[in-house]
Amino acid sequence: MRGISAKSLADVLAAVDAATDTTGDLGPELFEIVATLDREPALRRVLTDPSTEPEAKAGLASSVFGAQISADALTVLQAAVRGRWASGRDLTDGLETAGVTALVAAADAAGELDAVETELFEIGRLVRSDGELRQAVSDRGIAPGAKAGLLANLLGGKVSSTTLALASQAAAARTGSFEKALAAFGETAAARRNRLLAEVRVAYELSEDEKHRLAAALGKKYGRDVHLNIVVDPSVIGGITASVAGEVVDGSMSTRLEVARRRLAG
Repeated sequence: MRGISAKSLADVLAAVDAATDTTGDLGPELFEIVATLDREPALRRVLTDPSTEPEAKAGLASSVFGAQISADALTVLQAAVRGRWASGRDLTDGLETAGVTALVAAADAAGELDAVETELFEIGRLVRSDGELRQAVSDRGIAPGAKAGLLANLLGGKVSSTTLALASQAAAARTGSFEKALAAFGETAAARRNRLLAEVRVAYELSEDEKHRLAAALGKKYGRDVHLNIVVDPSVIGGITASVAGEVVDGSMSTRLEVARRRLAG
């Protein structure tokens, strides 16, 4: 977001940081508000009307949502409607970002952030590998609730509640595909500790010591801590390939052999 929307988003995220919620419920509450505002464009227009006084909009938000949500969620919502947004869609996008941030903060406080980052990555891989599942979670003709139910049946008990909530929100595909939203949520999780995400392909499962050394080497190269999402890929043969911040570091044996083959053929 840019301009006035960026300033308003910063105020909303500050309200999330100031929230007293420790249960992880704030994020899903904000997602429910987003869903309501997406369904009710007239209400969204009123809440983003620059000609209406901020306190009047905050009062309307309280009258519409106050009895249904927690004090923390209402505080974040009121911070949002007091702000100025370039469009009504920016308001709901900002509240969605606030919901993701709230879930990530709760996971961090519970010591679960590493697991959430890895689980989001693995869900993305699962969806990419299953054409039927990919079509289902990407189909805008299927209600978000139905897609959330599908994910709950598939992933329930296998991932954390935070990860499931984020995946379910990604399935709403509000701002793009399921995979794009899921990747963005993973980046928000990594940014919580100012980390980069690295997709690493190796020929065999790495030991913990090897993971630590690789993370340290990549961290030194990029000047930031790096969270490793590791894929075991026998085609690599040996060495690694790592994709970090849009850059591919290819140290695989398969690539070296291919380069040697081409030189010989030339």
